[in-house]
Amino acid sequence: MPKVLPAKASRLRPGYARRAMSDPHPTSDAACTESPSPAIELLIEARSRDLGGLVVRRALPAIARRRVGPFVFFDEMGPFDVPPGVGFDVRPHPHIALATVTYLFDGEILHRDSLGSNQTIRPGDVNWMVAGKGIVHSERASDEGRRAGLRLHGIQCWVAVPTELEEIDPRFEHHPSASIPSVSRAGASLDVIAGTAFGERSPVGVLSPTLYVHARLDAGASLPLDVEHEERAVYVVSGEVACDGCVLRPGTLAILRPGATLEVRASEASRLLLLGGARLEGERHLFWNFVSSSKERLERAKRDWAEERFPTIPGDDQERIPLPPG
Repeated sequence: MPKVLPAKASRLRPGYARRAMSDPHPTSDAACTESPSPAIELLIEARSRDLGGLVVRRALPAIARRRVGPFVFFDEMGPFDVPPGVGFDVRPHPHIALATVTYLFDGEILHRDSLGSNQTIRPGDVNWMVAGKGIVHSERASDEGRRAGLRLHGIQCWVAVPTELEEIDPRFEHHPSASIPSVSRAGASLDVIAGTAFGERSPVGVLSPTLYVHARLDAGASLPLDVEHEERAVYVVSGEVACDGCVLRPGTLAILRPGATLEVRASEASRLLLLGGARLEGERHLFWNFVSSSKERLERAKRDWAEERFPTIPGDDQERIPLPPG
């Protein structure tokens, strides 16, 4: 199993204040094993990565599996404590041809982007940013979080979009927690973050069939998994669940076989994410914060950022993360 972050949050080092939440070459070195279960195709054990003081567990992309449905990047950040007076600053950086999804369990992040968005995201809210032909954003501690300190824990995902939509105009959506559909089952509470599941539809403006659900299970509870979507996976944030004879612990991403009917059973109180959706046609190439079906488009994005041709963020245009080598 991967190194599991302790229940007590780690402490954010001040050096993180100048770093980004991504790597030039983001492929995970997660351990992948074939499952003995007939219903589980692959087990991916996310590995901890230190991004200049921020410890994340990265499950996608992995060598053996680069995406699940439209999800091409999956990081769990934290939990960690940001001491009073330290804060964090992910300086302006660009994206193309994807949608970023931020979802928090603890803490808050101030999002600003080149469209003029200025939005604080808190637990249970959903920030959905479609990069399209190009967008720039920053993620910083709020004034209150910087002053008082905070615990930060959440998930950041990148969702690829259909090739014909890669160059659409960028947009940003914020959906407060009260607008996210909730479903109750015996011993389980389910929030449909994006897409459709369990008979509910999220208001998030997905661009292809998507599954993204936050599930909290009581000890002993069982949850039959929705079979609506072509590709599905289960990620364990905390606790422990059994699924078709496999025991899944924190940091494990279980890739399910298409059409398999199965359930998860929690041996203790557990937090899970269900993700997936329709398989997108064609390859997706990744470099740093860029995703595209075209390697040539990646090269153009790299040149555009290096030569400062991306738009700037109103009120946050005095610094930027430089293009990494590679």
